[in-house]
Amino acid sequence: MRFFTIFASRNDTDDIDGFIIDVFEKGFKITRSGREYLLRSKKIFGKNNMTIRVETEETDPNYFSGNMPGMMNFYDRIPFEEEELKTKVLMQISVLNTMIAIQTEKEYSDNDAELFYKLLAKVNGIGFIPNGTLIGSDGEVIVYPDGSSGASNFTPTACTKKVRGEELQSSEGDARKRNTEAFLQEKGIPVNAALPQLPAVENIRLRSQEEAARRAVASLIVIQYACDVAQDEDIEASKDFVLGLLDKYGVEDALTEQEREFLAAEEPDRHEAVQIAWQYEAQWVLLWALGLVETLDFPSETCDSLYAIKTVSECESFTEFYEQTTMRSAEEILEQADLVYRMHWACVNDRIHGRAAAAEMQESIVVERRRGLFWLIGHRDEAWDAIGMDT
Repeated sequence: MRFFTIFASRNDTDDIDGFIIDVFEKGFKITRSGREYLLRSKKIFGKNNMTIRVETEETDPNYFSGNMPGMMNFYDRIPFEEEELKTKVLMQISVLNTMIAIQTEKEYSDNDAELFYKLLAKVNGIGFIPNGTLIGSDGEVIVYPDGSSGASNFTPTACTKKVRGEELQSSEGDARKRNTEAFLQEKGIPVNAALPQLPAVENIRLRSQEEAARRAVASLIVIQYACDVAQDEDIEASKDFVLGLLDKYGVEDALTEQEREFLAAEEPDRHEAVQIAWQYEAQWVLLWALGLVETLDFPSETCDSLYAIKTVSECESFTEFYEQTTMRSAEEILEQADLVYRMHWACVNDRIHGRAAAAEMQESIVVERRRGLFWLIGHRDEAWDAIGMDT
């Protein structure tokens, strides 16, 4: 093999440079360029030069958002001999935020592997071999690709700062997670016990009532325009109408960058219009959070778009709309955010396995509810158009 990857959950990577030097300087000349290290063997014969690249969620967020869900699903599908070990592995993967990728010019030897294991121990991570074998920080196998257990005395570890956007664990978050899982199990919906908690109430930045109200009105207006675009209506007339509504309610400053570009486009993209039209479900969440919708029904049927329009259109001003609202508590909103987060994983899991979503859930509804709820709790400080949908 020519590839060996170390994954870890770390607060920072400042000490990794020293670890690499400690482990490899005796046998290699080390040259560093940014986050990449070129290791040239000092041997006269049997040289095997290497490249080591160090990345984190901060330096390469696309790698982690694109690959960690796949890694999670890969090990979730493996028939582990020990269910408890599977839970531990999935839990570890869910909090990984550091990668050390090692590539050798030729197949690496047992001696090379020993050096990798030394670095693995210093980093206190897990080692990944391309065939799917996982190695513990003790240098022993955690699990083989067929699910059989290795000899590693493996225990998951996590750094103390936010990991993949989640806060430190709390008894509150644990209780919320367990309540959600019990509800899902009653509905016959798959549960992934390794999915992390959402933050405790004290660790979120709940959007203000006015901020939520302004987003609710602005998004509804853009959705109307998107629906017209998707249905090939008179675009110029529709644009003039919605711009007039934005001015009437004074919510233009609540538009997202994507919405501004969509409204400004001479020939708006129809596919983008369809995607924005689905945000009725996210806007419905805002109406619920503002007390204008009594309950969030199970996500098997689309929301009442006519009622959503009515809540705004019957008001002559933003002030009149705002005065009808009463913001729900952070606890209520977090409960729904936790529920939709775990529902989303179930939808993705079923889709990956070629099954219809459990309990007749509609994944598009779940995704948009997640957008609205995660925006409300200020999850990762992400903008409305950039809410992460990793599971």
